[in-house]
Amino acid sequence: MSPKKQTLQKKALHINTRVPPKFAITVGMILLLGSGLSACNRGIKPEVNEPTKLVKLSQNVAVVSPVMTSSVSAKDKNDTGRLQVGLVPGVQTANGTMTLAVTASPDGKVSAQSLAGKGAWQIDLNESILSGVSISEDGNTAIISTKSAKMIALNTATGAMRWQTTLKGTVLAPALIHANRVIVMSNDGVVHGLSEQTGDVVWQFATQTPPISVRGSAMPTLLDDKTALIASSDGRLHAIDIATGVPAWSRRVGIPSGASEVERMTDVDATPTVDNGQLFAVSYSGQLVGVDLASRQILFIDDLASRSALAVADGAVVVTTLDGEVRALDRNTGATLWKSEGLKYRQLSNPVTVGNTIAIGDYEGVVHFLNAQTGEVVSRVQSKGAVQTLDTQTIGNTTYLTTQTNDGQVAVWQVR
Repeated sequence: MSPKKQTLQKKALHINTRVPPKFAITVGMILLLGSGLSACNRGIKPEVNEPTKLVKLSQNVAVVSPVMTSSVSAKDKNDTGRLQVGLVPGVQTANGTMTLAVTASPDGKVSAQSLAGKGAWQIDLNESILSGVSISEDGNTAIISTKSAKMIALNTATGAMRWQTTLKGTVLAPALIHANRVIVMSNDGVVHGLSEQTGDVVWQFATQTPPISVRGSAMPTLLDDKTALIASSDGRLHAIDIATGVPAWSRRVGIPSGASEVERMTDVDATPTVDNGQLFAVSYSGQLVGVDLASRQILFIDDLASRSALAVADGAVVVTTLDGEVRALDRNTGATLWKSEGLKYRQLSNPVTVGNTIAIGDYEGVVHFLNAQTGEVVSRVQSKGAVQTLDTQTIGNTTYLTTQTNDGQVAVWQVR
């Protein structure tokens, strides 16, 4: 069994609601059990790739310093939504002015505390939270989404509800908040532009949704000050006017191939990366593409499959593949600069640039720091639970690395 198929069996799959229920059940059984049953019928045990054992570092270079840790409820470790920590500087609270870390738990609690660990507020929404926390550009509003398809805006200083809006589909990825719009894509393939002040739906844009797709969580991202970039489950990128929802252009990234519906899945579940006039995106089906935005010309296409966002550092694009390989490619040509197999099959998170290193989390809660020039692991820090998403946020002259694991541990580190 290939690493890609093993990964597929571990991930939640989204069955389009337009498919008749009886057929959806049949497809689900085939996806989850088919390859394993056929192997058993032939008396062949499915190949299982054991996670690579970590090699002790000769010297653990200090890359980050711990700032705070806290715990939130994590009742469902298999939830396919995406939660992240929102940092808000200069918030006026009853305890004074402070930088707050706003976190959400899957069981419906949203809380804020200072980086010194002092609690500011906590509320219970009494329903499951799937995605968030997104912070508005002025720092006054935190946005989360719930399992019942509600988008909820909270006051970051008090936790009071500003507004809530119910959509037709659930939202699995944090919102993009920019230019008076809250932009999200629901799991029915519809992109929504909401008013940041009221939550009213200002515009909608429908993407194509294939019958079977990986239930992913690509976050909308800024292409430029007036344009949002949306990755869809049919393998396309869409550039959409933030104010009006009018599409400017669409480009296919994932190319379907193979005989079965599973093999032809083309989801772009990784948030696209825009950096210095270039766009980089990777699909589940195995295409990594670099595009020059000024000319709209493709810089390179490489056969790499991933569900995690890319990182850009020192002229390189860094990707973690489905089987746990880490590879750096020249951002202009796609040529491989280095690759690391020391973390294979460790269910890696997205990579992020941290100073002169690339940070990557794994299923044991370890955050690894790789030399951005060579790929050598130079440092590690430990959290509790599988690290699914890493994020960096800069406040003033200070950059923070944040994680939230599937065991509910929230951690903030300061980059040295």
